Amino acid sequence: MKKVFLIAIAAFLFVACNCGGTGESDTADAVINNICQRKSVRSYTAQTIGDDTIDILLRAAMAAPSGVDVRPWSFVVLKDKSNFDAIFADNMNLPKFKEAAVVIVLCADTTRAVRGSMNGEREANPIWRDDMGACTENLLLAAEAHGLGAVWTACYPFADRMATVKAELALPAEVVPYCIVPIGHHDGTTLPKDKYDATRIHNDRW
Repeated sequence: MKKVFLIAIAAFLFVACNCGGTGESDTADAVINNICQRKSVRSYTAQTIGDDTIDILLRAAMAAPSGVDVRPWSFVVLKDKSNFDAIFADNMNLPKFKEAAVVIVLCADTTRAVRGSMNGEREANPIWRDDMGACTENLLLAAEAHGLGAVWTACYPFADRMATVKAELALPAEVVPYCIVPIGHHDGTTLPKDKYDATRIHNDRW
């Protein structure tokens, strides 16, 4: 009986140590796994995405870092695919946009308010591209975390793509369409890539 009891205790400790709860290690593993599992998905099922989920994705996008906290981003959320032929007329990726449940156009205000200005004077923002890159990556990681597929599709700096999207979405003069992200339930055919390359790492100096 004592032997059975000891075996049961050992089994419990093994499960407790290996299955874990919600400790820091588990959280870190989940975050790193989500980053490594992110993939560019271009093929989707017909399943829709609820507004609550879209809101969560946009909240994650807007949690990105931003130089001097300017936050140059705005988002145009597109669901009516009947308009896509006009909006994305100059983009070869139109077929995958039409497959997605929702398409989000990430837009950037290329100006920023001058600090200390009393009249709202604005100047060029030299780092808006950096902020938008961080914002886009946050959106993609949030989609992955929700079991969704998404792909970063360039709009800026391609003049033909930008001009059509800017005109069709009636963007203000200082706002540019930075990128287009179709999002949907992926069909499972796209797998993540292992991009780790130790030869790219330099310790202390090149």
